[in-house]
Amino acid sequence: MIHSRRALELLLTVCLCGQFAGVLRAEDEVSFERDIRPILSDKCFYCHGQDANQRQSDLRLDVREAAIEAGAIAPHDLAGSGLLARINATDVDELMPPVDSNRSLSAEQRQLLQRWIAEGAQYETHWAFVAPQRPDLPTVQDTTWVRNAIDRFVLAKLEQVQREGVELSPAPEADRMTLIKRLSIDLIGLPPTPQEVAVFVNDQRVDAYERLVDRLLESQHYGERMALPWLDAARYADSNGFQQDGDTWQWMWRDWVVRALNDDLPFDQFTTWQLAGDLLPDPTTDQLIASGFNRNHLLNGEGGAIAEEQRFVILFDRIDTTATTWLGLTMACAQCHDHKYDPITRGDYYSFMDAFNRVPESGVPSYQSPRIRVAPPFIELPTQANKDRLAELEAARTKAAAELQPLLDTSFAAWRIGLFADGQAADAKDLPDSLRGLLEKAESERSPEDQQAIDAQLRQFFDAKVKSAVESGLPQAEAYNAAKQAYDRYYGDQIPRVMVMSDDKPRETHILDRGEYLQPTDLVSFATPEFLPALPDGAPSNRLGLAQWLTAPEQPLTARVQVNRAWQHFFGQGLVKTAEDFGVQSEYPVHKDLLDWLAVEFRESGWSMKHMHRLIVTSATYRQSSRVTAEQRETDQENRLLARAGRFRMPAMLLRDWALASSGLLDAELAGAPVYPYQPDAVWESLAITKERDFTYPLSSQADLYRRSLYTFWRRTVSPANMFDASNRQACRVRLATTSTPLHALTTLNDPTWVEAARVLAGRCMQAEATLDQRLVAAFSQVVCRTPAARDLDRLRTAYEKQYEFYRNDSSSAKELLQVGSAPTDESIDASEQAALTAVCLAIFNLDEALTRE
Repeated sequence: MIHSRRALELLLTVCLCGQFAGVLRAEDEVSFERDIRPILSDKCFYCHGQDANQRQSDLRLDVREAAIEAGAIAPHDLAGSGLLARINATDVDELMPPVDSNRSLSAEQRQLLQRWIAEGAQYETHWAFVAPQRPDLPTVQDTTWVRNAIDRFVLAKLEQVQREGVELSPAPEADRMTLIKRLSIDLIGLPPTPQEVAVFVNDQRVDAYERLVDRLLESQHYGERMALPWLDAARYADSNGFQQDGDTWQWMWRDWVVRALNDDLPFDQFTTWQLAGDLLPDPTTDQLIASGFNRNHLLNGEGGAIAEEQRFVILFDRIDTTATTWLGLTMACAQCHDHKYDPITRGDYYSFMDAFNRVPESGVPSYQSPRIRVAPPFIELPTQANKDRLAELEAARTKAAAELQPLLDTSFAAWRIGLFADGQAADAKDLPDSLRGLLEKAESERSPEDQQAIDAQLRQFFDAKVKSAVESGLPQAEAYNAAKQAYDRYYGDQIPRVMVMSDDKPRETHILDRGEYLQPTDLVSFATPEFLPALPDGAPSNRLGLAQWLTAPEQPLTARVQVNRAWQHFFGQGLVKTAEDFGVQSEYPVHKDLLDWLAVEFRESGWSMKHMHRLIVTSATYRQSSRVTAEQRETDQENRLLARAGRFRMPAMLLRDWALASSGLLDAELAGAPVYPYQPDAVWESLAITKERDFTYPLSSQADLYRRSLYTFWRRTVSPANMFDASNRQACRVRLATTSTPLHALTTLNDPTWVEAARVLAGRCMQAEATLDQRLVAAFSQVVCRTPAARDLDRLRTAYEKQYEFYRNDSSSAKELLQVGSAPTDESIDASEQAALTAVCLAIFNLDEALTRE
């Protein structure tokens, strides 16, 4: 409850730039960064910022000297400040912002601007553009609640607002069943078994919670869970997009991400390998695969695509993805003009782009099979199964060739022999002039290029002979042709070729007029944005230098951006809500000192991601209950002060995994090629506009139906229908998207995955337990991770009885329900009983408690 009118006014005016960013009392000095910049950025900078093309009246308000020179601001002089006259004007022709801009200032904002000018109108560098320093840990009164440094910052802010009359204090710690479920969702994305819940609940050791955390951090499923937001940032998919939408093999990069996270690869190396793994000395296969981060772009293979135009589309996408992922900057805004809010010029943009403008790519796919569309540079990485199959196909092809060769023209045999002892080419009359000299060379003197030319001509010559023999009906030729086609199809369609980066084709980089690739202007070379620190001494002027710059100690953004996204993962919202934008349009963080402390801790701990995740989840702040009190709802609805834990819907990918795991269907195998679980009939039919390839959805079978959602084939043009809230993977996305769309309920009530999982769970419980109550308890515990209370059990029993009555009177509906999915049904169990329990299990999957991370 808020005790006084003064406290209520405080909460309304405290944070014009963001709720609770700081308590601004009458005696406090106005902060430009906290209080004024957000107003100017939102209301003024669009027309009076750094973009000269958009600037009106030559007035610039983002630079103090320019604003003073123009007469807009006169420090300590209210009457002499034109800005105040315009924002308080009664004449609509004089009023700023203009009426037709759809922007306006509140009375509180005008008063703040007046106070700021009266106090001297000082400017400050945007907080996010200054390297973080580790702040001192704040002093708090209630030290018993504190478990680590995070809690001191959170509690200090709560105690501050308490002194202002706002009753907000930390929530009690959640019960153990809630905590193990929460940790399992956040760290591995899979439910704990009832046995694991019981062990933790009954563990009396003082470090029982920390032991649980450590066990989950060491699970192989940790990397799978933590990879999901990274794949969204990297716009990872298994196809190119566009009309052709050819498949790719970028899943090998996805598997590398999972391995790297499980191994806790330090984030500075995680960064370097992905941005410049190919530029490291003697790069390993993993380092080359890692560089595929910047090859996860869309690739346009449509007939009308202009290759060079598409190459620039890819370049622009790389800049946007890199800048958003590591810097939290909307750098794409400077592609056509100077950024309207942040100090990013077009020169900065294209100088940054130069690091990426060296890849030997055309912009369109240049390697293809009926299914695959990829573009070099790529590396071939056949699996052992691939190698074994190729060996079989090669043996069949060789055998067929041996049987065919004696029946072909003798000139081919002469080619194979090469040279007679007298140095003359055998049967030279058939040889192209370009090859005579090559064949006259001794084999020891032939270069690799010479031999490639000879082999190519041999293949061409032999293929011509085979074609002629096939046309004449020669059986041996037809057999060879079939063997060769089988080899070529498999080699072209099944051997993984993961796209990677390379600097093998340096190009000149120019500033483009309005971002138009046909309008180059000034020549630029690689440089980082001028408003940020320069490259470290000795860093190369390429992607490797860029990676070193991103993780340098003086870099103000990278560590902040990453710990903010980690916080978002565990609380549903970052300390900076705009996870994709740390520029001047972002909010001033409520917990800026905590953000800076975490950023420095991340860097100084050796960039260990597991260390940061452990630090967060072992804090008292994380361990709070997520229940919302009336006071919290009234005073801090968005939980910016962190007086409770986050509570939010699980993403669709996790909901599917949860259903599979709790039913016992999940195949927990790590890594591998994408799989094709249940999707609606003819889900890809709209893509089949030509006969060039078959777009029939290749439904998986057996264990592949039940792999984790991470491994589901992701087609950009038609993403999986049951993953309704996931990124479309066409562009970088770093902010969580929680949803309560009706598609959510339609999916979890009707999708075959959930119905089959409910059927299998019901069957397991019926086989394992003798009585109805035992079966209901077992099913509920598997999904919700707690034992049902008495009233829960009453409702489950009532639901079962209603469903049983229905299915007992409609045996055909019971049989139809029990046929959903591929998993076998135990025919010895009464169909009406199993169908009734299936319906109850499906209802359990759809409980708010089952769908929600609490």
